[in-house]
Amino acid sequence: MPNQRIGLIDVGSNTIRLVIFEIDANQTITELQNIKTPARLVQYLDEDQIMKKDGIEVLLEALESFTEIAHRYHIETMISVATAAIRRSKNAQSILKLVKDKTDLDLKILNEEEEAFFGNYAVRHTMGLRDGVTIDIGGGSTELTLFKDKQVVKSHSFPFGVVSLKTQFFDGKEHNDPKAIKKAENWVREQMATLDWLSEVNVPLIGIGGSARNIADVFQRQSNYPIAGIHEYTMKESELVDTFQLLADSSMKQLSKLDGLSEDRKDIIIPAGIVFVQLFHYMDSSEFALSTRGLREGLVIDYINRTHNTPYDLYGVKRQTVERMSKRYNIRAIGAHQRILLADRLINLLQEKNIISINEDQLILVHYAASLYNLGSYVEDDSKSQHTFYIISNSNLQGFNHKDRVRLALMASYKNRSLFNQYSQTVEGWFSEEESETLLQLGSIIKFAEALNDSHVNMVTDIQLTKRKNSEDEFELTVTYNGDVVSEKYRANKHKNHLERVLGGTVHIIFKSESQ
Repeated sequence: MPNQRIGLIDVGSNTIRLVIFEIDANQTITELQNIKTPARLVQYLDEDQIMKKDGIEVLLEALESFTEIAHRYHIETMISVATAAIRRSKNAQSILKLVKDKTDLDLKILNEEEEAFFGNYAVRHTMGLRDGVTIDIGGGSTELTLFKDKQVVKSHSFPFGVVSLKTQFFDGKEHNDPKAIKKAENWVREQMATLDWLSEVNVPLIGIGGSARNIADVFQRQSNYPIAGIHEYTMKESELVDTFQLLADSSMKQLSKLDGLSEDRKDIIIPAGIVFVQLFHYMDSSEFALSTRGLREGLVIDYINRTHNTPYDLYGVKRQTVERMSKRYNIRAIGAHQRILLADRLINLLQEKNIISINEDQLILVHYAASLYNLGSYVEDDSKSQHTFYIISNSNLQGFNHKDRVRLALMASYKNRSLFNQYSQTVEGWFSEEESETLLQLGSIIKFAEALNDSHVNMVTDIQLTKRKNSEDEFELTVTYNGDVVSEKYRANKHKNHLERVLGGTVHIIFKSESQ
């Protein structure tokens, strides 16, 4: 089945954007193109909420260009939506007719509930957080949605956004005028106070959209963040507040040179920051989390779930991410499954003897790492460990926070202590010495499990571990098999030092045929 291409045009209050997605046979979504223009349509609404002719011309010019680009990409399905600026326009229906006549697009106006739902839908289907409040602040509206255990509980759309806040509080003033900031902060808190379900809800605040991404990107650049990506990145309260203060203390010229801040957002980033900080405090939030998946991805995931028998599962985000990544990098499922079984068996034996101790979450992460072990061989076999660590730690793995991404990368790329230490140094300070040692041990176990299935035809059927009599540091590992294990015998003995490191003693491997 050939890949499917979906075009999505999002007519927002601040920007108009065309995103082209490609969907493969595994329903993996790849973004082929992402083009935007900062139209600021909300500023073309007059006092009577009529979209002015100039604004309509800006809209039509962008849509005519985007539909031409989409045509050249051979789009099979086009989804086109509009949000607050068009929604608030009293001449919305005549605008839709003009759009249809000029571009043949069936532009759909999303109501407040739909806009909030689709942004939150993307978060719930691509993040590991089970509870949270999503905020998607656009040019003319702000959508908030509370979810618990992945289910929507409450939602609300405020009729203000970054462009309207700028007009309301900063018109004719400096972008960082202290009195305007204070006045805006007080006003935003008053709006928050109208929602009784929002006060001290004490769940993560999850930012969707460009303004939230810019805030996180600025902080990452300031702190020399060691890995790539914004999705599922989290900021503490002090980090969010300090970043906002940096923006507020910067002149417009300084903002232009600030790494991570988009040039077309520098004049509206302070209104966005005001909303994020005030909402964080009002909620008594635990952390500020970031999602690069929002309204557009929510619309596409919803389309795929409706047309392909729900391949995106709310409660299986991590599992599905690993499955899709395994297929993308051509990891043989039969070998991966055996690696998981053998690693799991070894861990159970070691836990029974109180040699290691891990919790359920760590065990699940080991299973995922065993599944993705040495995926970097897809790039180059000679440097598969290096490629594995880089790919996993720098990929936006849906469902995994950034620390779990690195944990996964360290285990899945394990080759030896030297390389493990080298990779660990890139994220110095992230893990305690005790946790680093545990990750090294778990990587060693996965590597040894791979050695026990070197031929990838699953001949090992059981493993037993016993201490040798009258010895405190000598062990016997009895490996039961069915078939010819010449390759496994060689590899297991060659790499038994990795298991010996975990055991703290010498291992004698005994291969025993099932027929014996």
